[in-house]
Amino acid sequence: MSPRAGKNTGPTPHTLAFVESPVQLLNVLEWAHSRLLHGRREPGAGLTLVVLSPNDPMTRGQLRRMAELARREGHTVRWEEARDGATAPFRTVGSLTGLLRRAERMVMGDPFSRYVQLLLTLTRARELVVVDDGTATMEFVGQLARGERLVRWHRKGSRTSPRDLLFAPVSGVARRRLTPGPDHGVEVFSAMPITDAPDGVVLTANRFVWTRDRFGPPRVTKGADMVGTSLVETGVVDADRYLEAVRTLARAHGVTRYFAHRRESAEKLHRLAVETGLQVVRPELPLELIARRGPTGRTVLSFPSTVVHTLPLALSGTDVRVTVCDIDPAWLTAGASPRARGFLAGVTGTARAAHGLTAVNPA
Repeated sequence: MSPRAGKNTGPTPHTLAFVESPVQLLNVLEWAHSRLLHGRREPGAGLTLVVLSPNDPMTRGQLRRMAELARREGHTVRWEEARDGATAPFRTVGSLTGLLRRAERMVMGDPFSRYVQLLLTLTRARELVVVDDGTATMEFVGQLARGERLVRWHRKGSRTSPRDLLFAPVSGVARRRLTPGPDHGVEVFSAMPITDAPDGVVLTANRFVWTRDRFGPPRVTKGADMVGTSLVETGVVDADRYLEAVRTLARAHGVTRYFAHRRESAEKLHRLAVETGLQVVRPELPLELIARRGPTGRTVLSFPSTVVHTLPLALSGTDVRVTVCDIDPAWLTAGASPRARGFLAGVTGTARAAHGLTAVNPA
């Protein structure tokens, strides 16, 4: 791995990018490629990717593979064990403070992350860039436009915890930093359909050009694939209802493979494989790259998630058809936030409008 961020062995990078998931890292690569294509990358400007590594083994594995792809593109990658024990946050923030204060641009994948919000209070960057961390980007931009505090959509409406109250001043500063001002600009680089951005926020469309340039086109098979979701793990959808929906859809559409979300539990996936007979695949890279490399089913079914917006772009020019599966409100758990139903319906509706996707109802 590259040296820790605190051991600065070269010139100060113009751009520091912070990622905590493989999808965020992929979208940083897309953003950097987009700037290169449009002649906006300054001569000699360095991009340093700082991986704030989570503890989940599946996510770590995908991040390490994505980091290798980033190095092949000529970027510097610095791996931070950001959650390795109680003192890890202090070590991580301490090692990054100097670089943050000297960097001219900060790129981030998850503005809801407390780590990222804390780092935002330390940077003096005159340019802030938010790249997609999935469909949550739509919620982030909407909250920013309405002047609301930054809260993940599946937690909105839930009770504020003592930890939230303690962190509120930091979150408030981060939200102000993410609002364009006379001393800094804000760009959102996104594949999501965003219409209500605040005044001054620059919206740049992510068309997954880097992904299409580097991978594929895939070999398209006659069967169908299904994309998994972590809605059960986040407490939004009931597990029994979800497995029944997967079983019904697989039978109706001839699905043979189930591509697991990196946050899906091993217990749920084992039960799914036994009860449905599907081949469960744990991808080593984000699904956009896996699908682009192939082989890929002629039909890809997905519940409301990021991929209903990104896969049509990554698979543009192929014969693959992406289909979105509606979430029946009866599947929602008693603990699901009041925002969940509307948000999930919005993901489905915007995917239909933006990409002409067909929709199915497992019921």
